[in-house]
Amino acid sequence: MALRLVSDFDLRKDVLPWLRAQRVASAAAGARGGGPGVLENNYESLRILNVERNGNVIYTYKDNKGNVFFGLYDSQTRQNEHLYTFEKDLHVVSCSVNSDRTLLAASLVHSTKEGRKNELQPGSKCLTLLVEIHPVNNVKVLKAVDSYIWVQFLYPHVESHPLPENHLLLVSEEKYIEKFHIQVIQEDGSRVVIKDSGHLPRERVAEDFVWAQWDMSEQRLYYIDLKKSRSILKCLQFSADEKFNLMFEAPLDITLSDSGFKLVNFGCDDLQDQENLSKHLTLCVFTNHTGHGKTFTAALGSVDSHVTKGLTFLNLDYYLAVYLPGHFFHLLNIQHPDLICHSLFLTGNSEVVDMLPHSPLQSLSGSLVLDWCSGKLYRALLNQSYLLQFLWNARLDCEKMAVLHCVLSCGGDRRFLEAKIIQWISENISACHSFDLIQEFIIASSYWSICPETSNMDKLLPYSSVLTWNTEIPGITLVTEEIALPFMKVHSFKGYWEKLNSNLEYVKYSKPHLHYNNSMVRREWHSLISEEKTGRRRSMVYVKNILDNATKVISNLEARNLEPRLTPLFQEEDNHQRLLMGLMVSELKDHLLRHLQGVEKKKIEQMVLDYVSKLLDLVCQIMETSWRKHSLHPCVPHFSGRASAAEFKVFHIMTRILEATKSLFLPLPPGFHTLHTILGVHCLPLHNLLHYIDSGVLLLTETAVTRLMKDLDNTEKNEKLKFSIIVRLPPLIGQKICRLWDHPMSSNIISRNHVKRLLQNYKKKPPSSVIHKSSFSVEFLPLNYFVEILTDIECSNQALYAFEGHDNVDAKFVEEAALKHTMMLLGL
Repeated sequence: MALRLVSDFDLRKDVLPWLRAQRVASAAAGARGGGPGVLENNYESLRILNVERNGNVIYTYKDNKGNVFFGLYDSQTRQNEHLYTFEKDLHVVSCSVNSDRTLLAASLVHSTKEGRKNELQPGSKCLTLLVEIHPVNNVKVLKAVDSYIWVQFLYPHVESHPLPENHLLLVSEEKYIEKFHIQVIQEDGSRVVIKDSGHLPRERVAEDFVWAQWDMSEQRLYYIDLKKSRSILKCLQFSADEKFNLMFEAPLDITLSDSGFKLVNFGCDDLQDQENLSKHLTLCVFTNHTGHGKTFTAALGSVDSHVTKGLTFLNLDYYLAVYLPGHFFHLLNIQHPDLICHSLFLTGNSEVVDMLPHSPLQSLSGSLVLDWCSGKLYRALLNQSYLLQFLWNARLDCEKMAVLHCVLSCGGDRRFLEAKIIQWISENISACHSFDLIQEFIIASSYWSICPETSNMDKLLPYSSVLTWNTEIPGITLVTEEIALPFMKVHSFKGYWEKLNSNLEYVKYSKPHLHYNNSMVRREWHSLISEEKTGRRRSMVYVKNILDNATKVISNLEARNLEPRLTPLFQEEDNHQRLLMGLMVSELKDHLLRHLQGVEKKKIEQMVLDYVSKLLDLVCQIMETSWRKHSLHPCVPHFSGRASAAEFKVFHIMTRILEATKSLFLPLPPGFHTLHTILGVHCLPLHNLLHYIDSGVLLLTETAVTRLMKDLDNTEKNEKLKFSIIVRLPPLIGQKICRLWDHPMSSNIISRNHVKRLLQNYKKKPPSSVIHKSSFSVEFLPLNYFVEILTDIECSNQALYAFEGHDNVDAKFVEEAALKHTMMLLGL
């Protein structure tokens, strides 16, 4: 299934064997109540009470007399410990142990005679007790009231040494929260007792609330109070000392009744049965930012399923899992919530929905999940293997998009993961209509390779190639609304609060979209190429720095990939692609330096090299997979010979890669265009080939055309091909290529270019009295006169018009070429 629940703790496996061993030991010693003497037939009373911030599990069980025993399972040592025994038939409402395991707080009520443990008897009291347990000693009554009380010790983030003062939260059903300050001292060596237990200082933390949630991991309290029928969400942050701060207030667009009362994550809430639970609003707070309110309306997946209660929310880092057993399972992308296509929606009697636990789960800190009913503590993870399998079977484009991002967010062996996705892409290259598979894979995989390492990178690098999504998702309705931003009450932030505040500022002041794009690179690259074509080039130092950036990228790429390549890439300079990757390094580095505060310049430079290297590496991986799949030779193919079916398929993949990278203006590995052109000449008829060239799908590189001239002989078909290629080359490259082709056509082209160059600045002079005789015994006065003019220009401007060191290109060469061409046209 999409969600993998890895067991961290199981009452029956981690506690029951220990209890049985204790019972056997007690019986052998003849003890009568000195230890956890539990009867075999009463193990069903064993249940979890709380999971503390350090992962320790507090549980309770009863013997046949109804005596209540408290135990603790240490998540680090995997050992159990007996904490305390109440020799009365009581029902435990709530329990918590301080971080030093010296104090136990518990809230208990009397059980009814009918055996129902979830109600208070008329006139009975709920006792809230504080017990010294190191060793077991005094018991202090904190509260004796007619309403339920829940208890929770605060856990400081620093636990290296015992703290002289402990802090305990008491949450009352009467809608108030108090905080007790409890100082402890050591007596007689290691004995820990409460100092001045008769006068424990306390303060009111909150009151008149209708809902509260405890964030165990971050020691935060969220609660909602009603002001003039308006719901206000507030957050308190507790520190390692006795201080706490109101961090923010945020109005909520939900309706709550002031007669209701609901707690989340204050231990096991078994006081209300499922029927009563369904009457309360299922509400959870997850610490992440969006800036918008999103309301999802989901159709129930199955009319046959009878499970209609127990909506479960699970925190999975970048995703929020929401599922209703038997009906639907949703993975909401909370890292990038803007587009609905980045979230996964599974509905109905699918395998994913049916395999999840049908009992309600509770999300604790991080990815911990607690199943109160079964007594199991899980670590919830996205099941990468299942998601990869689901990717192959996904029918809808929105599912393919969502699952692709889910898989990449899982981490793990990235090389293996990327290879599996590339294999899927190669088999489904044309199966997507809403987005480009290769494009999305390159952008998403590059993002996930960099972003988890550095905070705030999620707003600076592109996450997806898709900017809008208008396709309907079956069974899901989404309404996005602007919400009033939380009013921050504190002005000095650290950690999570610093990130949240920066995000709020980003939304509040509508800052420009910070995701990097290559628009600046596109303009600068075109400018440099234009200068190259006209023979002008700006400062050589500037260009050298750009090319040096490219050299660093390629070195970085090769250092990370030591295996020999099958594809014949990186075998030529390819200055155009090097300019592109060098410019991207320069622009991306400037972008990150502007917006990443507090990160070293050296680290940013390395991140940029890693990112651009990753873009190139992903293209290389797609090429390698295709090359290996079709068993092509690692050498560059020759122009001669007919194309194989394998070459056709590889050419198609390369064309799709080019389409994907072209619109985003991403660099390609040096040699890509040469290889693509060679395969294009092999695979396409001449008219199709020329159409590909003219439309910019195939780029003619000097290396590719040089090989074409050398590999192909001068048959009529090849002459037509060569001529068609030469006339489409830029002038400077075309002149070089013509000299490699010993043919009247190339001589004609060379002559035309030479004449054009000589006559650009020609000014007519008086005719010379000397007529230079042609090398041919042909008297053709117009040609003779024209050659004379060319000779005069060459003589007077010899240094200026030397044809790039080729002395054989002169007026005489032009004359001979003209006569040969004329004779050829006349058929002589």
